[in-house]
Amino acid sequence: MAKQPKRIQAWTGDRTANLAVEEAVRLVKANAKAKFDETVEISVNLGVDPRHADQQVRGVVSLPSGTGRDVRVAVIAKDAKQEEARAAGADVVGAEDLVERIQGGFMDFDRVIATPDMMALVGRLGKVLGPRGLMPNPRVGTVTPNVAQAVKDAKGGAIEFRTEKTGIIHAGIGKASFTDDALLANVRALVDALNRAKPSGAKGTYIKKISLSSTMGPGFKVDAGSVGA
Repeated sequence: MAKQPKRIQAWTGDRTANLAVEEAVRLVKANAKAKFDETVEISVNLGVDPRHADQQVRGVVSLPSGTGRDVRVAVIAKDAKQEEARAAGADVVGAEDLVERIQGGFMDFDRVIATPDMMALVGRLGKVLGPRGLMPNPRVGTVTPNVAQAVKDAKGGAIEFRTEKTGIIHAGIGKASFTDDALLANVRALVDALNRAKPSGAKGTYIKKISLSSTMGPGFKVDAGSVGA
């Protein structure tokens, strides 16, 4: 067997036990030894089958401690709505011109917000934005006449969540440099949002497994009961 790198040999903590969320957060931070500020990530295994329409889980949640990253926001709107978006801090604003740029390969953004009247144009971008999870959707607040608030939410720590084909939700919920309390608040906010988004078709145990990790660190199992799941 090949010898493990020193970085992995230096990992501490029990990676097999279901830990209280406070202990899991402490261990994730303790093992985040990279030369950059690692992202703290959460994985939640839900008892749903996303292939069925009545078992899909999707939504948006504002993390009380923010994400620790600069979110680049593009807004597709016209006239006065463009000015509102710029004033709120949008990074890229446009209408037909922006749609054409995106069709041409421009992807220098992390979130796309559009006003309802622009959706006929935005529909052309489905094949480009859809696979990247960037297609504006009213269910997660990215199709809205209130573009200023949507931009502020995106910049302030609002994240989207959506089940993958295997029923798992992955999300970044902060940075390793955050305090324990800040990360705990974000974990609980996301789990609470998932509980509220429980689909009517879900049967049996809804939140089955939770784990926390950092970008370069090990994963730790979290006792779902310790976060109110």
